[in-house]
Amino acid sequence: MIGGVQTFHDCSDSLNNALILASVADGVFTIDRNRIITSFNRAAESITGWKADEVIGKPCSEIFHSSVCGGDCLLMKAIDHNSLYIDRSIFIKGKAGNSIPVSISSAPLFDDFGNIIGGIETFRDNTSSIRESLILDSIADGVFTVDRNWNITSFNRAAEEITGWSRDDAMGLSCSDIFHSSICGKNCAIAESLYKGAPVANRSITIRNSQGDKVPISISAAPLTDHEGNIIGGVETFRDLTAITALRQQLHQKYTFDAILSKSASMQRLFSILPDIARSPSTVLILGESGTGKELVARALYNSSERKDKPFVVVNCAALPETLLESELFGYKAGAFTDARKDRIGRFAAAEGGTLFLDEIGDIPGSVQVKLLRVLQEKVYEPLGSNTPVKADVRIITATNRNLQALVREGAFRDDLFYRLNVVKISLPPLRERKEDVPLLIDHFIKKYSAQQGKDIVGISSGALTILMRYDYPGNIRELENIVEYSFILCEGGYIQPHHLPESFAAGHEEATPAAPRDHGPQTLEDIEKQAIILSLERNRWRKMVTCRELAISKDTLRRKIERYGIANPLADEPEHEE
Repeated sequence: MIGGVQTFHDCSDSLNNALILASVADGVFTIDRNRIITSFNRAAESITGWKADEVIGKPCSEIFHSSVCGGDCLLMKAIDHNSLYIDRSIFIKGKAGNSIPVSISSAPLFDDFGNIIGGIETFRDNTSSIRESLILDSIADGVFTVDRNWNITSFNRAAEEITGWSRDDAMGLSCSDIFHSSICGKNCAIAESLYKGAPVANRSITIRNSQGDKVPISISAAPLTDHEGNIIGGVETFRDLTAITALRQQLHQKYTFDAILSKSASMQRLFSILPDIARSPSTVLILGESGTGKELVARALYNSSERKDKPFVVVNCAALPETLLESELFGYKAGAFTDARKDRIGRFAAAEGGTLFLDEIGDIPGSVQVKLLRVLQEKVYEPLGSNTPVKADVRIITATNRNLQALVREGAFRDDLFYRLNVVKISLPPLRERKEDVPLLIDHFIKKYSAQQGKDIVGISSGALTILMRYDYPGNIRELENIVEYSFILCEGGYIQPHHLPESFAAGHEEATPAAPRDHGPQTLEDIEKQAIILSLERNRWRKMVTCRELAISKDTLRRKIERYGIANPLADEPEHEE
């Protein structure tokens, strides 16, 4: 022996390949053409629980027991047909016998000469994603996500049920193509959450389902971020409000009599007696400030009466001059005056068998008062130019915003006519005394003008509502309706915001936004309570029953607290009107 020889070759590639396979997060294994496992990486060990030295040399079917083992084996199909199978979801068995959901990709394995010598399969543990999917599908609320291009990237089972769209059909489409909601576009809740980078919660809107039917839902939206906090899209949850809306409609009916809406105690008492008044043939006098809805009450009485199939005739007594009012009411015969070329029936004849509503009754002149008194007493009248009495089967409802008793004292209104009209008296409170009706009325007017103007305005923001709740409405309900109608001019859709209100409100109108109480430092609960009572009394002009309803306390409790806190009434010299 004169020496030795040593051979060596560069194994960098194989070592690098081994290191790469060991570092891959997905499980990777290879088989030969007889389905015997020839390699098994570290991730495959972690996912299955088997060690490499336990599985190498064994048939893969003995290790995995998958749902496609046998004739459906994807890896053998890849080998036999020289094809790829990517991202197929199956279940395999772990070493402990547990089922593991995995996503697999299979491909043939080639040698250096391009010959197929086996197959390679990668598999990814889908347990976490499956669990998350099951959780999402178990949520009763609809959940969907979008990317930054508004394309839907996930859609849970509840979303399918509420919208009628399947997940497969919804995925990849623009969310506006699926939902057709009342705030799609610039008022989109997801868009707002993305632009602000903050959640948007509990907005009530309507969407259209796959059948085109409107579905009321409540939505919440938030940005969708990655692990580094970058916004990658948005997520929205939505709840079907169909049942709640039906319940709300039932409650709404409780606050409704015909076309009148109110939840205030005084109006609810009125609702309880209106059916009885409607069935009665007695004359009704409706009192209330301008804009309180006197004609609505008159129409409600007519619609609930036995005369509802007969005419309902309205006469605004203040809109007609004295010379025309008499002929309008009672009609005239040809030749009664210069231009009377033929007979003409009056409003009493037009309302025969039905109801005649005389609005602004306090403005009728004395000469007409006498004739009206005769109709009320004897149920007959005489047209101008005629001496023949005409019978009148008409129920009379009157209304005025004037104080008839004061007019009687002044001699401007006949006392006998007043007592004939004042058989049944209905007094309508002004809107400032029934502030709880403001949200109800706003909702009603929004629905009215949305239908008329075809705008997708679904409600009013809390900021705008707060401003309107602080206003006293000298023009009453009519003024509130005008405010909503004005807001529809500026608001393009979604929610009415403070800047959509008339300029006097948006600029901080002093009547709409009272000055905030001065800050005198920390206050006790008694100080706060005293201040609340004083503010409520001032707001209601010291009407105690109204104040009690607003504060939800009894009259005795209010009296005790006024005495306890030494609250003085600056209007003590004025007569107190409880209701």
